[in-house]
Amino acid sequence: MGDIKVGILGTGFSATAHIEALQRIPSVQVVAVASSRLSRAEEIAAKYRIPMYYGEAMELIQDPDIQVVHNCTANHLHFEYNKAALLAGKHVLSEKPLSVTVKESDELQQLAKEKGLVAGVSYIYRHYPLVEEIKQQIAAQTYGNPYYITGGYLQDWLQHATDYNWRMDSELNGPSRAMADIGSHWVDTVQYVVGKKIVSVFADLGIVHPVRYKPKDQVNTFNASLPAIEDCEPVKVDTEDFGSVLVRFEGGMKGVFAISQVSSGRKNKLYFEIAAEHGALRWDQEEANRLWIGSRDVPNRILMRDASLMSDQAASITHYPGGHEEGWPDALKNLFYDFYRTISKKGNEPKVHSKFATFEQACGVMRIVEAILESHKRQQWVDI
Repeated sequence: MGDIKVGILGTGFSATAHIEALQRIPSVQVVAVASSRLSRAEEIAAKYRIPMYYGEAMELIQDPDIQVVHNCTANHLHFEYNKAALLAGKHVLSEKPLSVTVKESDELQQLAKEKGLVAGVSYIYRHYPLVEEIKQQIAAQTYGNPYYITGGYLQDWLQHATDYNWRMDSELNGPSRAMADIGSHWVDTVQYVVGKKIVSVFADLGIVHPVRYKPKDQVNTFNASLPAIEDCEPVKVDTEDFGSVLVRFEGGMKGVFAISQVSSGRKNKLYFEIAAEHGALRWDQEEANRLWIGSRDVPNRILMRDASLMSDQAASITHYPGGHEEGWPDALKNLFYDFYRTISKKGNEPKVHSKFATFEQACGVMRIVEAILESHKRQQWVDI
């Protein structure tokens, strides 16, 4: 691959996950990290043995030694920093969403094309081996034409009114929360798997806690113990906690999915089931190494993740023998390996077939999220 020098914007969960995954990629070196708090950047740099740290994102972006920028900041900063990195001639891997509006996303994807830079968004779930296996089975029509897809993405980390995070602030997060945060992952994954775009939506969204309680002395309660209400201040919430969406795909396939960040006991349950002419395929991220294959006339089956039993494409992103579980960190590594392989081969022949979500594809997801919000507002079908 050659030595590629990388800078990380942000020091939260996403940023540290990116750092750890990048340290598993050959010939990729994380050389700098930036935070809005210099002390936090210094702390993360020391922890992960990163040589440089900055208290300003723009300082990192302008560092001439850095070739790639990973943007792991809050949503409202994605557009500004992604644009600055592209203008500085850096390749960009952005956390989702690409930006908080379709207009901004369009500008970014056009800029990436004009600059000829590799630009991707961290839609991770398309990089699981069994997700790739389903994609190959659908493409080969092993079970005939697919006609109906169901599923969802369920979490419980915002179950209580005292659960609070910067994502509850629409000025920082954007006009959609649950749909933009986790619904976008479901949308990207199923469009990738079936090879068809969603063309219209009918959505119904809801808010469980119109008022939440923000800790007075704590910015983020993610993975923290619940505070007492008397130690909090009330904050009005105007973004959705959950929702249901009917979808229509190009070619006539239909589906429905549910999104929730307030479903008790569901930690990170992204799942989908595709019904086709001669069978059904179901995958659940919380049981990522198992693929359920449903049949009408013979017993149902479970395919375990095992490179010797899967297509060549799925086997190529399977790194351990069957029975050695691979999960979320491994899928993130697969995403980054694909992204950096594309950078290292750029301009060379033959052309590299990349699987990661491009800025253009992420902009398409933004259009769907925007249509979901509009559909809920109008209570009718909205075309993409």
